[in-house]
Amino acid sequence: MIGLFLGDTDFSEIVLNKVKKLKKKHFIIDFSRNNKFKKEKNSYRISIGKFGEIIKLIKEKKSKKVLFAGKILKPNFSSLRLDFKGIYYMPSVIRAAKIGDAAIIKAIIKILANEGIKVVSSVFFNPELSLKKGNFSKIKPNKQDIISIKKGKSYFNKINNLNHIQALVVKDGKIVATEGREGTKKMLSKLKIISDGILIKLPKKKQDLRIDLPTIGLQTLKDIKKHGLKGVVLKSKKNIFLDKKKVTTFANKNKIFIKII
Repeated sequence: MIGLFLGDTDFSEIVLNKVKKLKKKHFIIDFSRNNKFKKEKNSYRISIGKFGEIIKLIKEKKSKKVLFAGKILKPNFSSLRLDFKGIYYMPSVIRAAKIGDAAIIKAIIKILANEGIKVVSSVFFNPELSLKKGNFSKIKPNKQDIISIKKGKSYFNKINNLNHIQALVVKDGKIVATEGREGTKKMLSKLKIISDGILIKLPKKKQDLRIDLPTIGLQTLKDIKKHGLKGVVLKSKKNIFLDKKKVTTFANKNKIFIKII
């Protein structure tokens, strides 16, 4: 029995559909904003403040493993109703929330580990979504692009695992934009047209690779085209690549390169 902590974004639905296809016994703790999994069998809506209830459910289901998928947004802490374990654990979650949404999940993982519950990778059932090294478009990066990619890679190696940056834009070997807490789309929306710029989305050096892997999909490629970028770079087996066929078709049609390093 696997416990699925599901939030917003299409990725959570993709994971659920794969678990169903594999006929794996599962239950859902719905952390989405609008309770989008309410019609699913074995779906539970439990406040993030009620850790006692969450842990009790996991143990009642005899589940030794859980998985996080989809974006879990920061709750309104002032309105949360807490149970006993919630009172005990909530200070660590509140401290994490000051760093960002991903840090909240990391805090929850620590709490679960403290209760003897293991968290597995978000792509545990969907390894096909995490691509290996190679070019996934007809267009390939040139020599100057390779220099820029190395610059971006070096930048990620220097930042710590609590930093919220998961994406940046580099051009001619210079970093011209970095991602804020709002995410990649917001970063790109603040840019003017950056012809020949490259979007690089890599995990941080000490990032917890069970959650919050750098992700791209068709909308990412549309944003890349809109802002005049020439390519996107991801880390081998440390990425989530959604709608592969549609994305590669769009990239080839619009002469955008996709590089997995």
